[in-house]
Amino acid sequence: RNGDGRAVLRSSVREFLCSEAMHYLGIPTSRAASLVVSDDDVWRDQFYNGNIRRERGAVVLRLAKSWFRIGSLEILAHAGELDLQRRLLDFIIQEHFPSIAMNDSNRYLEFFSTVVSETANLIALWISVGFAHGVCNTDNFSLLSITIDYGPFGFMDSYDPNFVPNTSDDEGRYKIGNQANVGLFNLSKLLQALKPLLDPRQKQLASQILEGYGEHYYIRFTELFKTKLGLLGESEDDNYLIAFLLKVSLLC
Repeated sequence: RNGDGRAVLRSSVREFLCSEAMHYLGIPTSRAASLVVSDDDVWRDQFYNGNIRRERGAVVLRLAKSWFRIGSLEILAHAGELDLQRRLLDFIIQEHFPSIAMNDSNRYLEFFSTVVSETANLIALWISVGFAHGVCNTDNFSLLSITIDYGPFGFMDSYDPNFVPNTSDDEGRYKIGNQANVGLFNLSKLLQALKPLLDPRQKQLASQILEGYGEHYYIRFTELFKTKLGLLGESEDDNYLIAFLLKVSLLC
């Protein structure tokens, strides 16, 4: 694509429909406000098989509370722009994390803790409806833990942890069964970006918070699947039943 930054009509229609579907499924997401077809021709190899063809371009107007991503902080930390990073982080907290006091010396730690738990919640929600994002890099992960940047996404027709909606993802890095692990990887990159703003004690606590990501995800995943199965109360057999049914689905 040579980084032309353009979208074609078919992918724009898919994004419009999917973001609205995700919203009504109760999953945090950006919304599509309008779609405008362009007269410009865009050349695309849709299946990456050498069959390049001309398609119509389009523009989707997307709405979200914020478009700041993990990558937004990562790039500033990498460039050593710590003052700008601190100003941006304070702005994000003030605008979008009202439960965190701006005069709290641990505000960046509280921010990180919230992003960790909400990211785990978001990915569990994705899995609960069989949604695979397709490109789960740090620049596609919202700091507000909403679904953004719909590209080569897909929904599983039947359970398959190796499902990959992105035809260019030859190694299956972003397969649906690896999304939770990729979430952990991205959060570790966020922690790395935040470390220059943390004191030694806060760094240690932040590492402990990150270690709790897996438990956050597992608890939320279990809650969602118990609800889908109509399981009430608590039973040691619940997790076994969930795993068993997923395995049966895989064999069908």
